[in-house]
Amino acid sequence: MPDLSGKAAIVTGCASGIGAACVKRLVEDGASVLGSDINPAGENVCEGLGARFALHNVADTQKWPKIVDQAVAAFGRLDILVNNAGIVGQASIEEVSDEIWDRIYDINIKGTMAGCRAAIAAMKANPGGPSGALVNIASTSAMAALPGDPAYCSSKGAVRVLSKSIATHCAQKGYNIRCNTVIPGATETGILNAAEEQTPGLKAAVAATSPMNRLGDPAETAAAIAFLASDECPFMSGAELLVDGAALSLHPGF
Repeated sequence: MPDLSGKAAIVTGCASGIGAACVKRLVEDGASVLGSDINPAGENVCEGLGARFALHNVADTQKWPKIVDQAVAAFGRLDILVNNAGIVGQASIEEVSDEIWDRIYDINIKGTMAGCRAAIAAMKANPGGPSGALVNIASTSAMAALPGDPAYCSSKGAVRVLSKSIATHCAQKGYNIRCNTVIPGATETGILNAAEEQTPGLKAAVAATSPMNRLGDPAETAAAIAFLASDECPFMSGAELLVDGAALSLHPGF
């Protein structure tokens, strides 16, 4: 288990799913955590897990420095940012509106960018010099597209490349700040449950696409996040860590 004692973290989208599991795991590993979410229910989640909470829409880029300042004021530093908040659109290229497209991009990619930008500024000012770990959550949909959701797929694809750009920038600047991407497969989350309500049987069909024949547990993704956030992998930056039950490894003909 990674040792995150003395580290301070921000986790977005903390009210449910992977975000809530991540808050739980980071706290268990010793980190001080500030969870954020646009959903006020995140406060109860964080309180129950021993974390602080901030009400925040990640697409509000002007508020990002305030969220980071709140964490630094509470913990004295910032070591970890997990950009987990994200939404889907469920509209094909023929159906997607400008409004849906912009909302998905504002949250999934602009919010991720703004979080990293604000976090890097704080991490550069950490006692002892620049240090930290940025972990951005993408999706297997960034690598194998969904025909019915080009906005989600392309925004998550952008998260992958954004993370690599940030990783190389920080490395070339000499900052001890790493940036990696976790790529979950189909996971038991609120997003998938909502999709199941619209399309009964979807979860079973999605689970069948994995050689493990099941959905992922949010705690399994949280474990990968905790590893990348820790000091166990100092030479990992710009990497992509798949947590998909080997779904992307299976040839579609089998």
